[in-house]
Amino acid sequence: MELPVQVTFQDLEPSDSVESLIREKVAKLEEFHGRIISCRVAVSQPRARGRNGHLYKVRIDLAIPGEEIVVSRDPGIDHSHENVFVAIRDAFDAASRQLDEHVDRHRPGAAKGRNPPHGRITQIFHTKDHGFIRSATGEDVYFHRNSVTDGSFDELAVGTEVRFAVADVVESANGLQATSVTPLGKHHVLDTPATPRAG
Repeated sequence: MELPVQVTFQDLEPSDSVESLIREKVAKLEEFHGRIISCRVAVSQPRARGRNGHLYKVRIDLAIPGEEIVVSRDPGIDHSHENVFVAIRDAFDAASRQLDEHVDRHRPGAAKGRNPPHGRITQIFHTKDHGFIRSATGEDVYFHRNSVTDGSFDELAVGTEVRFAVADVVESANGLQATSVTPLGKHHVLDTPATPRAG
């Protein structure tokens, strides 16, 4: 990153643990989206309105070549955002998705540009045809048997590394859903065994 990360607190006392988490999240973003020029993060706690309680608001401003990405997580009525760490997690998950979308928009063809996001399978339910991936940013992503690109769903196991694509419009009852999943490393081993070789 060309410029140092800026973290500001508005309407609340600065917190070393909160700032440390933010810097860790920024480092993970930069690890998988290395073209970030600058990052500014503002954490605020607007005055409570009615029964909403003290909800945290997180704004992330990312500068990348040719574009600025702004994520502003207004707490609305999401009571989980009474926890500042949850609010930060959700904001950075959204930032990661926007960065992925930016990469996809600027990729003319598969041969150019960055690879799609990757992660590891944390849960797999072979008899129920679905599982969950933990992304590099710590987000859990649901996937169905039909989204595995090479038909190797039955070969997948906890710990398998995969690349995946997510469309924000595709949501399931389990949250964010992968539209395609490609196992890494082992998916080329699925050739039929004991095929006689031509003499």
